[in-house]
Amino acid sequence: MFLTRRSLLVSAGAAATVAALPLPALAQNAASKWFAGVSDDTGYSYRRTNFKVIEPQWKRQMVKYFSYEPAGTIVIDTRNHFLYWIWENNTALRYGVGVGKEGFQWFGHARIDRKALWPRWVPPPEMRKRTPGLPLKVEGGAANNPLGPRALYLYRDRRDLGYRIHGTLEPWSIGNDVSSGCIRMFPEDVIDLYQRTPQGTRVQVLEHLGAPARVVKAG
Repeated sequence: MFLTRRSLLVSAGAAATVAALPLPALAQNAASKWFAGVSDDTGYSYRRTNFKVIEPQWKRQMVKYFSYEPAGTIVIDTRNHFLYWIWENNTALRYGVGVGKEGFQWFGHARIDRKALWPRWVPPPEMRKRTPGLPLKVEGGAANNPLGPRALYLYRDRRDLGYRIHGTLEPWSIGNDVSSGCIRMFPEDVIDLYQRTPQGTRVQVLEHLGAPARVVKAG
């Protein structure tokens, strides 16, 4: 478990008021498998994903994809665990994602009305009730912040839905039903998507799109 430059400076004071969330035991025991060093990002650090152990379908890739949605729209296929950023000429940039567990899934339209660099994590009261011991908040950039380096906040009719597209500390969770409704991405992928999506981006969360879109072959 590593500390960022800033968290080293504030950890002593924060320890008295914020309970620490340990990294999952699997992350500690299998760090050499799932992670490939550390990258700096705007004054903070995150563990790079070891994409050599990631199954090919979960890696970011351009695919053939027909959609009536305009370019720049995000479409999420929860059953197949893919997020599509609509490109042009019937193509899309596809990312592997983790989605909501049974009982926490949701579908419909939303809009990205807020974006955050190294977001603070504030677990809602119902989550803290389900999981006693969670802190009231974890500051952005802390090594145990489950949102990772970026978060895109989903709204509908100017109301925060409470769901985010965000990074993850658990790369092995991509491709699974794991969250309380949020959409998880590899840290590298959420950084990439964050750069592509301005505020106001339209998001469609669907249960199933059918067969996965076909990969575009180079050349």
